[in-house]
Amino acid sequence: MIDAHVHLGPAFAEPIGEPWLTTEQLVDRMNRWGIDRAVLLPLDSPEASPRGFFSNHDCLTAYRRFPERFLPFCCVDPRRPDADALLPEWKETGCLGFGEHKTELAIDDFRSKRLYKACGELNWSVLIHLDHLAPFQLNWDEPGLPRFQRPVKELPDVTFIMHGPGWWSELSAHAPPGVIYPTGPIELGGVADRLLSEAANVYADFSAQSAYNALIRDPDFTPGFLERNWQKLLFGTDYFQPRQECPIVEWVRKVNIPEEWREAIQGGNLGQLLRLK
Repeated sequence: MIDAHVHLGPAFAEPIGEPWLTTEQLVDRMNRWGIDRAVLLPLDSPEASPRGFFSNHDCLTAYRRFPERFLPFCCVDPRRPDADALLPEWKETGCLGFGEHKTELAIDDFRSKRLYKACGELNWSVLIHLDHLAPFQLNWDEPGLPRFQRPVKELPDVTFIMHGPGWWSELSAHAPPGVIYPTGPIELGGVADRLLSEAANVYADFSAQSAYNALIRDPDFTPGFLERNWQKLLFGTDYFQPRQECPIVEWVRKVNIPEEWREAIQGGNLGQLLRLK
């Protein structure tokens, strides 16, 4: 299995001042869950976490300690001077993609689009946290995701891996406004479902409560959603704290789907995106 989404460091220390998740603890948790490798995602924007940062340097330090277990990404805040020009240097260090992109700008802000374009030139995927529901305005958009659909069309060579409440709430054609974790039936025609099915450069990861909630809230909807999109979905946990519960691990192992789909979701799809051997 390959986990598409994990973090380390002080960004999510809980409570403040307590020791944060260590590299050894993360590897131990991966061993317990049977996860072979994990995408390690830095955080470079102050609004990404109120508790601190997880730098590219820290990410690479962890990777170099366990190179057979981690797949390092890099992250550069788009408001940094010449942010896009820094990316080739990070690729030379061994970074395999960009993210977690988690900044308090519109998802189609011109500064972010410069980064997306640079990632496309490096054959990198971009993992985006989308949350346009108050009080969190991270890569925000309007209902129906009209802003996100612009770079999807304008930058077909850029692969977007979507994550977060603002993405998964749009699985239904009528997402209830202001609800981070919607419940109840999902109405066909949601923009997230449509983009996964129709846009070759849009993927999504299963990490965090937002994805798990979307997958279990309507048992009648989920089988069809998986059938339409199993080649565009990536297993992930968003693990960042010791003793954190991640029910998606058990769900993806037990959900009643063909083994071909399960193998693709558990790592095959991400392996293709990252060109892993």
